Amino acid sequence: MNGSFKIGTIYGIPVLLHWSFLLIIPFFAWIIGSQIILTAELIERTFTITIDKTLITAGITPYILGTVVALGLFFGVFIHEMAHSVLAKGKGIKINSITLLIFGGISSMEEQTPDPRIELPMALVGPLTSLAVGVICLGIMYLGNTLIQNLPVAGVFVFIFGYLGLLNVFLFAFNLLPAFPMDGGRVLRAWLARGMPLNRATRIAADVGKVFAVLFGLFGIIFLSPILILIAFFIYIGASQESTAMRYTFLLKDVTVGEIMARNVLAVPPDMPVRNVIDLMYTTKHLGFPVEERGQIIGMVALADVHKITPLDREALQVRDIMTRGVISLPPSAPVIDALRIMSGSNIGRIPIMEGNTLVGIVTRTDIMKVIELKDV
Repeated sequence: MNGSFKIGTIYGIPVLLHWSFLLIIPFFAWIIGSQIILTAELIERTFTITIDKTLITAGITPYILGTVVALGLFFGVFIHEMAHSVLAKGKGIKINSITLLIFGGISSMEEQTPDPRIELPMALVGPLTSLAVGVICLGIMYLGNTLIQNLPVAGVFVFIFGYLGLLNVFLFAFNLLPAFPMDGGRVLRAWLARGMPLNRATRIAADVGKVFAVLFGLFGIIFLSPILILIAFFIYIGASQESTAMRYTFLLKDVTVGEIMARNVLAVPPDMPVRNVIDLMYTTKHLGFPVEERGQIIGMVALADVHKITPLDREALQVRDIMTRGVISLPPSAPVIDALRIMSGSNIGRIPIMEGNTLVGIVTRTDIMKVIELKDV
């Protein structure tokens, strides 16, 4: 994910930190610190426990505790995502990374058609892990309250673990809401998929998720909560994207790139002037060409590459100077959905189709969209 940097690797899974995470920690710390008395009273009423507030309200201590609780919350979210990833990895699904960001955590998994038998336990394990973390925190809270004799210190201990326990139990309940693409929405889809096609189950789960998104948005507007509005936006967009992706997967199943590729592909040499390539684009109405040298495909040149240079440079440079190297290619037998995923993930518009070392065709995003339109009739 753009804007992220690696902070380590756990269980063979890279852990990334998004820049938004660095913004939300101080924000959460300020909110928690400024409402520390109200939160302490909530913990007292909820768990029938007494908190000595002498130390937790002194000086800048509220904001220090706010920082500790915020970091503890995101550590709980990280454990939640690790539970998803470890179970997925055990089921043979490749995990690319875990990214901590403003909304919590996201596990990046190798895209494939979801198997409801695998998705159900995968969706449940995250919320159940949050519940377990919450119960452990509450157990530590009661234990500390019993064993620590210094009441102000006990108050700090009870506040931290009581708040973390409360937050993780809330995460458990919140994530089980049937608001796709949240965990509860995935549980709903897996349950629906037992009696109907997966694409229909996805569409229903996505529609339910959109209803929850609208409700969150309305509550956010009524109660002036920007966080609820952001969550609503996140759920609505996520539900729409996943529903569309599943629709594409369903429509493109059993279709190979060899069936839809354009043949008799025009390749250009690396020493062709960029100006000539632009003229060729006008003539053929094609916006990209493979670059071939001595019978080998060594790159791709597209209109996007031309746009990266100034009009003056276009008069002096050759194709080899602007082409994209390290070409991603596919064999004719590759599923079209794989080509679409590669295009989306790598932000490219076309993929050369190779049979061995021979260029036999090319597939563009436009070709795939035409097939989807035809299949959807």
